[in-house]
Amino acid sequence: MYGDDARFCTRDGTRLAPQASAAGAPAAPPAGAAAPRGTSARAGPAGPSPATSFSNLAGRVLDGRYRIEKKIGEGGMSFVYLATDISDKKSYAIKVLSPALSQDNNAMQRLRREAGLAIRLEHPNVCHIIRLGETEDGMVYVVMPFVQGEILADLRHKKGHIPLPQVAIWVVEIASGLHVAHELKIIHRDLKPENIMICKYDDGSEHAVVMDFGLAKERKAGGELEKLTATGIILGTPEFMSPEQLRGKPLDPRTDIYSLALMTYEMLTGKLPFTGRTQQEMMIARLRNEPIPLRTMRPELNFPPGVEKVLLKGMARGVEERYASAPEFASAFAAASSPDGEDKSGGVLGRLFGR
Repeated sequence: MYGDDARFCTRDGTRLAPQASAAGAPAAPPAGAAAPRGTSARAGPAGPSPATSFSNLAGRVLDGRYRIEKKIGEGGMSFVYLATDISDKKSYAIKVLSPALSQDNNAMQRLRREAGLAIRLEHPNVCHIIRLGETEDGMVYVVMPFVQGEILADLRHKKGHIPLPQVAIWVVEIASGLHVAHELKIIHRDLKPENIMICKYDDGSEHAVVMDFGLAKERKAGGELEKLTATGIILGTPEFMSPEQLRGKPLDPRTDIYSLALMTYEMLTGKLPFTGRTQQEMMIARLRNEPIPLRTMRPELNFPPGVEKVLLKGMARGVEERYASAPEFASAFAAASSPDGEDKSGGVLGRLFGR
C-alpha cells in the first residue's frame, strides 16, 4: 500500500496510477484534455483565486468571440475549456492561465515570444496555438484546435505496454511534430505521455499529436542536487526531464530527444528505466546511472538488439552523445524496430520526412 503522494513503486520504479475509491476522487482527464502530472499546489503571487475566478467560465464569451461551453480539464497552472467560435461555429480548446502564471512577467514574456512562433506550428502531429488573448480584466488565454482522442498515458496504463510496430509509428509521428517546432527554434521542454494524444483519422487509423507547445513552461528543478527534494519541485513534472533540465542548464532540441527516448522506453516496457524509492532518487539516478537495459527489464519481449542501442543513445546523459535531431532518432528507431533494418512503420517515415 502506498501513500497518497507516492509516484513510483519502490521495488522496480514503475509509475503508480491513482485509484479512484470514493465519490469525488480525481477522474481521468476527458478526451481532448491532457492534464499535467504532478503539478504543485503551492500558492503563487497575490491575485484572484483560480478556484473562484477561472474554474467555472461556462457561458462566458471571451472577447466577443469564443463562447465557453464547458470545462474539459485542469492542472496546477491552467484550466482547459471547450469553446465555440461564434462566427464560424467551430470548436476549440481554450487554456485559461492561472493568475500565478499570468502575473509572472518572465513567463508571460516568454509565452508571447513563443506564441508568435507556435502559431506557425500547424502540422498533423502538433496541436498548435491559434491565438493568444487577454481579456479586459487581465485573464490570459490560449486558443488551440480541439483535439479528440485518448491520452497516451491512459492508453499505456490500460495496455501495460505497447507493441513495437505501433510504437515505431508513433515515435516517427511525434518526432515529425518536434522537428517542425525545432526548426522554428521552439523546444517543447515537457514531452511526456500526458502531452501526447492518440487520435483517429476518418478511416479509423491512429496518429499521435503532440500537445502543449509554447505555453510558458519553465523546465528546471533547481541548480543544485541538494535542492532536489520531493516537496521542493514546483515547476512541472520530473519523470521525463533530461539531465540538463534537472541541472538547470541551457536547453536545445536534444532535450526533447532525450524525453522522447525515455517515453519510448516506457511505451515498450511499461516501466521507467531508472529506479529509486523517491522522485529525488529517481532524478539522481538519471544524473549518475545508466538506464536499465531493455533485455533486463522485459527479457520476454525479445526486442531486436538495435532497439536498445538506439534508445541508449537517445537517453545518453551527455547532450553531445545523443542524436542530433528528432528525425535522426526516429529514422534509427524505425530501422532498428525491423529485423532486416527496413522501415516497417507503414510508410510513415517516408511520408513525414520526405523519403
